[in-house]
Amino acid sequence: MDEIVNKVIKGEIKFYRIEEHVGNDVNIASEIRRKVLEKMRDISLKNIGNYSMDMNLTAKRNIENSIGCAQIPIGIAGPLKVTGDYIDEEVYIPLATTEGTLVASTNRGCTAITRSGGAKSKIIRDGITRAPALKVPDLEHAYKLISWVRENHQEIVKVFDDTDPFLNLINIEPWIVGRTVFLRFRANTYDAMGMNTVTRGARFACDFITQEQPYAKLISESGNVCVDKKPSAINWILGRGKTVISEVILKKEVVKDVLKTTPESIAELAYRKLFLGGAQALTLGFNAHVANIIAAIFLATGQDAAHITDSSMSIVTPEVTEDGDLYIAVTIPSLETGTFGGGTGLPTQSEALAIIGCQGPGDPPGAMGKRFAEIVAAAALAGDISLLSAQSALHLTGAHERLGRGHV
Repeated sequence: MDEIVNKVIKGEIKFYRIEEHVGNDVNIASEIRRKVLEKMRDISLKNIGNYSMDMNLTAKRNIENSIGCAQIPIGIAGPLKVTGDYIDEEVYIPLATTEGTLVASTNRGCTAITRSGGAKSKIIRDGITRAPALKVPDLEHAYKLISWVRENHQEIVKVFDDTDPFLNLINIEPWIVGRTVFLRFRANTYDAMGMNTVTRGARFACDFITQEQPYAKLISESGNVCVDKKPSAINWILGRGKTVISEVILKKEVVKDVLKTTPESIAELAYRKLFLGGAQALTLGFNAHVANIIAAIFLATGQDAAHITDSSMSIVTPEVTEDGDLYIAVTIPSLETGTFGGGTGLPTQSEALAIIGCQGPGDPPGAMGKRFAEIVAAAALAGDISLLSAQSALHLTGAHERLGRGHV
């Protein structure tokens, strides 16, 4: 090992080629990279190198040039009562975060929801998208291409679907900008988030299209109309992944006893903070901190962390009912999640999914992914309920002073 370490330091072996010299053992290669960095920087990487995972599980799927694992504290919030088309039970929510107060705050929201009978969640739209960009000679050819795609839809569906047994094309939405045509493929990928699967299907479909219509040239497999890993109006309006809503009626007694405020105070705060403040800032999100809960769940369960940007776009809508209770809902138009594939099968991530009963593929296909989305939306609602309550009662600073300002 020392010989390889010295060769890497001298530049005789590249970082990314170390596996070739150790029998493709990622664990040994990771150790060598750590030793190289320790010598080069005169540092210790004992914590990055202290983990339970077999790094060979990550080969060609999760990481390159591995040196070890990052450790993020995981807390638990709940129980949270959730009722939907795919769940009707109390669950506990694993949250991976370094932000003090987040787990405690979300836990308080879970308590308020559960004591009020639970949250109701529903998925109203489902389908991941990919939008390749094709170049055509002029506007006339753009219209010609779109017409041909519509006329030959079933043939394109067959080419698209044949790339994977768990892929089903729902529709193709065309967009024209000058002489560029964007074809936004929307597909069901069942329990997988499906970004890579839909990309493969779209590529094969576009190869078929350009073969039949050679005046069209594929410029990019992803043309940014998808939209992937960026907040966007198109995902806000048309959705990407799962469009899910979770709602609850919080009893006024629960608002007073658990949340230490009133329904009226929360509703006024939402009007002035979320809607007026959000409108003034032109935010793509009218919520308190949905991204916080989405991020913590994503990190705990092996979701693609970059999809926090679009998955956290949402609207939270509190209203005082005729009985003086608080109706509150969160609408998430673009929740991009999965329970199968990607990082979800890694050891700690798989265990976190098991905590909420969302591990692996569903039976029937797609059921597990939908269950997970219903739970995530309810957890996001719990987080916003608690923060809105703290802000309406002017308790935010005090909570952070107690729970989020400690020093090691």
